[in-house]
Amino acid sequence: MSAQDKFDLDLLVFAAHPDDAEIGMGGTMAKAVRAGQRVGLIDLTFAEMSSNGDVETRQREAQAATGILGLTVRENLGLPDRGLAAVPDQSDKLVSAIRRYRPRVVFAPYFVDRHPDHVQCSRMAEEAFFNAKLRKYKPDEPAWTAEQLVFYFINDVHPPQIVVDVTDVHERKMDALRAYRSQFEPAGDLTDWVQTPLTQGYLDNVAARDRLFGAPRKFAFAEGFVPKGAFAVERF
Repeated sequence: MSAQDKFDLDLLVFAAHPDDAEIGMGGTMAKAVRAGQRVGLIDLTFAEMSSNGDVETRQREAQAATGILGLTVRENLGLPDRGLAAVPDQSDKLVSAIRRYRPRVVFAPYFVDRHPDHVQCSRMAEEAFFNAKLRKYKPDEPAWTAEQLVFYFINDVHPPQIVVDVTDVHERKMDALRAYRSQFEPAGDLTDWVQTPLTQGYLDNVAARDRLFGAPRKFAFAEGFVPKGAFAVERF
């Protein structure tokens, strides 16, 4: 049995809304898939409170982005948009996802972000990451201990502790984001549309941040991360 065979997924990413994970770590997911790793994405809500688009449109867009990135699995927990809370009846759904998919590494939004749902998702994932390993917590499900919890950035820029060179897959990341046309494009032929921060050059800002993270290491594009606790490496 190889080391990878011990895990159903290599990476499991939690996001409050469809498109959050693509913004923060779409390149990292695409790079992992290209390397033969199994990557899963769990959206907590259907983003039903979004100013533009509707649930059906957003789900079609998410499916398209999933295909572009080549994810092994994508699931939506159907929790309430703008109603996320780190309470057992919600957080336990994240625990069950971790135990079901048995990932090696879990990702969640960084815990400082202008959107309250991203902050709540971060907290819920952190609690689920811990509770999933407790064999007496929800004992009807086999406990699972993932190796690492890592936070990714969505809206804001914070100093990363880890950067991943995503230069070779950056256009794939941007293609996945462009799949969310209802969120990022001007009105065009879209109906019931309003201007939001996402429609005012947001994707350009995402690319600019990826350039910023890459610049210190002379990468054209990079994505930044902050691990929970020490991040172990075999050697330098």
